[in-house]
Amino acid sequence: MIVKKILHVVGCMDRGGIETWLMHILRNSDRQRFQMDFLVETTKQSAYDDEILAFGSKIIPCLHPSKPLLYASNFKQLYRQYGPYDIVHSHIHNYSGYVLRLAEQVGVPIRIAHSHNDTSAIDAKAGLIRRLYLGLTKYSIKKYATAGLACSSAAAAALYGSDWKKDSRWQLLYYGIDLCVFNFESTPTTIRSQFGIPTDTLVIGHVGRFDPQKNHDFLIDIAVEVIKRQPKAYFLLIGDGFLRSTMEKKVQQLGLSQQIIFAGLRSDVPRLMKNVMDVFLLPSLHEGLPLVLLEAQAAGLTCVFSDTITEEANIVKILMQKVSLSQSADWWAEIILSTSHAKAQITSKESLDLVKQSPFNIYTSVQKLQNLYTKSLSNH
Repeated sequence: MIVKKILHVVGCMDRGGIETWLMHILRNSDRQRFQMDFLVETTKQSAYDDEILAFGSKIIPCLHPSKPLLYASNFKQLYRQYGPYDIVHSHIHNYSGYVLRLAEQVGVPIRIAHSHNDTSAIDAKAGLIRRLYLGLTKYSIKKYATAGLACSSAAAAALYGSDWKKDSRWQLLYYGIDLCVFNFESTPTTIRSQFGIPTDTLVIGHVGRFDPQKNHDFLIDIAVEVIKRQPKAYFLLIGDGFLRSTMEKKVQQLGLSQQIIFAGLRSDVPRLMKNVMDVFLLPSLHEGLPLVLLEAQAAGLTCVFSDTITEEANIVKILMQKVSLSQSADWWAEIILSTSHAKAQITSKESLDLVKQSPFNIYTSVQKLQNLYTKSLSNH
């Protein structure tokens, strides 16, 4: 059997939603049929690099995306070195237009754009230069993509336009998560003690990159209001990013460093969700379809999340509470405290079973993606 070579284009392979999903795909794909390599924008070591290399995949740094001519030269030189590839699958939103143009120039037959985010609200406020850039990249995607995927309807509209359904190239591919990692009995006492959290207190958790999109500033305002009402409550924030030190400083100034814990990047998110958290909080300004919200439901957590998040992520409805971002932090705090008991209405096994039956199971996701690759190549 001839192995088909796929080049995934990403920023880097750190622990983010897109990257975690790609790792689920890599671990569960048929490696006798598909060889997956990763073109990244950095030479720095990333969280998933060692595992990628252990699977026999390559990590190929292609630097200077902000300098298009230099990036093009790097891309073509690297393609001569590591190619040819049957498929280039780009995950870098608007810039995918330029990547797929370069892929077409070097002769890649199948070129896939992938929208992982709903950026429509931000794009609507763009200035003139940004609007010109968006117009050019979207034109390039339409011209050079042989297929386009999106993790939700909102993410599809953001990259391919509101009439995306009229073009047969554009289609939805829901994220799949590996649900086996949630299939264990929880032991909260042991794990909570590692963070100095008492076993009998309410813990609100969050997983996300420290980036403006995730709205950590407002999240900490909510935490202040929750702790006012429930002084023994704790917050566990998992993730890293350039805003982390700013947020840590804010928490320090509020005198809440004991109760708002910054746990950094973690490889054991399912374990922490099941053993430490009672409520999952996600006040994001925008999302495509947040993987962490699917994971939180698989862990059986009550979820309080912003109204910017697509309805498609709402699987275990009894656990889900959508709140408008126009509401105040104290309103969010009231919702968190009033819904923290919903967890008792459904067992973690029942919520896990509902996620398993949804389109968000990794096996469904892998199968659909492999079918798309195979069909695209056979039609070419």
